[in-house]
Amino acid sequence: MGSLSDHHSDSDTDMSDSDMGDYKEKSYEELKSGNHQVKVSDEAFACPYCPKKRKRDYQYNELLQHASGVGKSSSDKRSAKEKANHLALAKYLEKDLSDVAGPSKLVDEGKAPIGCSHDDKFVWPWKGVVVNIPTRRAEDGRYVGESGSKLRDELTRRGFNPMRVHPLWNYRGHSGSAVVEFNKGWPGLHNAMSFEKAYEADRHGRKDWYAEGTQKIGLYAWVARADDYNSNSIVGEHLRKIGDLKTIPEIMEEEARKQDRLVSDLTNIIEVKNKYMQEIEERCNETLKSLNVIMTEKDKLHQSYDEELRKIQTSAHDHYRRIFSDHEKLKFQLESLKKDLEVRGQELEKREAHNESERKKLLEEIAENAQKNSSLELAALEQQKVDEKVWKLAEDQKRQKEELHNRIIQLEKQLDAKQALELEIEQLRGSVNVMKHMEDEDDAEILKNVDVLLSDLREKEGNLEDLEALNQALIVKEHNSNNELQEARKELINVLRDICTGSSKANIGVKRMGELDHEPFLEVMKLKYNEEEAEEKTSELCSLWEEYLKDPDWHPFRVIEVNGKHQEIIDEQDEKLNTLKREMGDKVCQAVTAALKEVNEYNPSGRYITSEVWNYKERRKASLKEGAEFLLTLWNASRSKRGMS
Repeated sequence: MGSLSDHHSDSDTDMSDSDMGDYKEKSYEELKSGNHQVKVSDEAFACPYCPKKRKRDYQYNELLQHASGVGKSSSDKRSAKEKANHLALAKYLEKDLSDVAGPSKLVDEGKAPIGCSHDDKFVWPWKGVVVNIPTRRAEDGRYVGESGSKLRDELTRRGFNPMRVHPLWNYRGHSGSAVVEFNKGWPGLHNAMSFEKAYEADRHGRKDWYAEGTQKIGLYAWVARADDYNSNSIVGEHLRKIGDLKTIPEIMEEEARKQDRLVSDLTNIIEVKNKYMQEIEERCNETLKSLNVIMTEKDKLHQSYDEELRKIQTSAHDHYRRIFSDHEKLKFQLESLKKDLEVRGQELEKREAHNESERKKLLEEIAENAQKNSSLELAALEQQKVDEKVWKLAEDQKRQKEELHNRIIQLEKQLDAKQALELEIEQLRGSVNVMKHMEDEDDAEILKNVDVLLSDLREKEGNLEDLEALNQALIVKEHNSNNELQEARKELINVLRDICTGSSKANIGVKRMGELDHEPFLEVMKLKYNEEEAEEKTSELCSLWEEYLKDPDWHPFRVIEVNGKHQEIIDEQDEKLNTLKREMGDKVCQAVTAALKEVNEYNPSGRYITSEVWNYKERRKASLKEGAEFLLTLWNASRSKRGMS
């Protein structure tokens, strides 16, 4: 019988791919014909090819993962026949049972997965433990192994969806163990339980790892529980640092408590908003009534203003037209007189050539003509002065028109303010009249006092309106100035970012506030790993701490009082910072606290990186003046270089 078993094992091992495919199809036909029971109930399924002692109920997705994992397993413990049977089962589940799988295929995000004991204490957030990771001794005598990212990719391909994998290191190097992190919600627990069941199905679960007398080959994995959390191993120490022990009912009770608190807070907010909306509606109705009266009077004032403005424009247009008409007439007369004088001068010159005896007369006429020409030039200058006066008059009329328009607008504003004040006074008078009707005739002295108080109230209201108008103008001016300064600072940041890219010698530049410095992390990692692994470990560790910096729930600050003012400082008792300082050193801890202070100072609400103009020489935020002077210096330097070239 021993020889027969050996022969059977050899035949399974030597089975070719074509034979394995034929055997898979044969098993698939047997499953379709109903020779093996797969579906036990609407939510429970069974594997017909596993040993009797391992047989138990699965959910649809769990059985599918089990069948695919065994069928594609590269372990030598699995025979070719066993792999072919499980591949046939996976095909049968996907093709023939996908429509009748029922709710077991789906992951209910609001409930714990079926099969989890409510008395078990899990490590929260959900964690998995992987052991027996292959390691090798490096040249420096320390053990090294695969990185967490490779193991995470492998688990992702198998459908377990881990967030990250942390290999555990000690003074000897890689310990051969790792902790797998899953999402906090119920889908994360489903992934973790599927992860545990898949390894249990391959006989690589927690019980198999701790079983004595068996050779441990390959990875062993399970979900972290109380035994792992309380153990004295490196796994237990790491789990106690990053998680807590909680049962499923405790987690569900905490989630329900958070939901009830949220609903209560939202209900209170809605009630307050409704009351506020009612008050606003009442105020709007009252304001609308007064605005209707004011708008009617304002429309009348606008109509009278438009009519008066049209009259002024018509009279000014007629006046300009008369002035320009007279100017054109005078200009035409001067031109005609000038032409006549030129003709007469030509005639006198001709007569002088023909008659010497009349030379003196001609000279006298020429002198007279010269005198007349000078008179005409004086008249032209006078005409030019008249033209300048006309244009000046037109400009004065235009300026007076603009002043009139501004005066009308100011009067409108005063009228609006006056009408609003009169409305309030009329309301007060109505209240006084009610008081008058309610009082006896012997209370005349009280009514006089009320009138005196009413006049004082009017005067104070007038002063208050003036102050409010001045305050509003100052607020608007300050708001505009602040907007202009912010826009100018943004533009300065963009310009400096383009100019100073790649330059580390400039005193003024752009700094990303809250950005984590990777250099201290890289220095520590180089002491533990080679160049390539150190960069990978640095990237993973920095990514983790950048997520911590963005987390609003982590606020390692405490408030102290300095000179009567409250001030936030780093909490030196914070557990995460103390752990980081103990494991990585002071420089790494200082880099994290520096980024924390910058984020808390420049963007405490959003907790993301922002850009600022920075004075690198004095290590402080630079002003707009310093940034502008720096740009001016660069511009002068570039201009002098162009001049020399």
